[in-house]
Amino acid sequence: MTDAVPTTYAHHVHGSGPGLLLAHGAGGGIQANYGPIMAGLAARHTVVGVDYPGSGQTPTAPAPLELDALADQLVAAADAEGLDTFAVCGYSLGGPVAIRAAVRHPARVTSLVLSATFARVDTRTELAASIWQELYASGQHLLLGRYLAQLALSAPVLNSLTPAQVRAASEQTASALPAGTGAQVDLVRRTDVRADLAAIAVPTLVVVTTADALIPAALQRELAAAVPGAKTAELATGHLPFLEQPHQWLEIITGFLAQVHDRR
Repeated sequence: MTDAVPTTYAHHVHGSGPGLLLAHGAGGGIQANYGPIMAGLAARHTVVGVDYPGSGQTPTAPAPLELDALADQLVAAADAEGLDTFAVCGYSLGGPVAIRAAVRHPARVTSLVLSATFARVDTRTELAASIWQELYASGQHLLLGRYLAQLALSAPVLNSLTPAQVRAASEQTASALPAGTGAQVDLVRRTDVRADLAAIAVPTLVVVTTADALIPAALQRELAAAVPGAKTAELATGHLPFLEQPHQWLEIITGFLAQVHDRR
């Protein structure tokens, strides 16, 4: 741990059963990214998630974020809830966080589900993230909301909306941007966990969002190919499976976790 982050992150706990930790994406939060499927996850698991600095009730951090600190805070939340072992679900930036948790705490992580995620960013994704970070820092939050609508939604879903609906959605996004957005997107731009992938020794599922314009499917499949024995599942959504196909996303996650549990 470092002095650059709060001592304790705000965390969420739901349900009962085997442990399941949740790691959220940049500019998001546990409720924002997992809220639509939380009841389904909690029906079978003790679900624990933490909000990164500047999301939810966790204060912003005075220095750049680091994956190891986020991973260790997630495990500390599991400790606080008495969970000895647990699966970890990582969405977007939460994928590298989940990977670092598995590498740093190998005796405790039982499986991984990695959705809409990456081991490293390519040039296109770095460009997208840099614009995201600059728009946030400059206070152009409504423009950022519009940019994220174009970037995060699949083409069919975006084209199903009228321009007025897109404006309304962009305004809602702009009003809900967490204070930690800039620091979290900065971490996306610095992330590279490719050296960790060969060391993952637990059952792993990579959920590929095939219509994703932010994290291309090719990057997601690259990650899956480097994890020994990893399985993949495809979901025909953009970067927001919890918005576009929450029921299908939930079924993929819980189905995989049930299979892993039954084999143990």
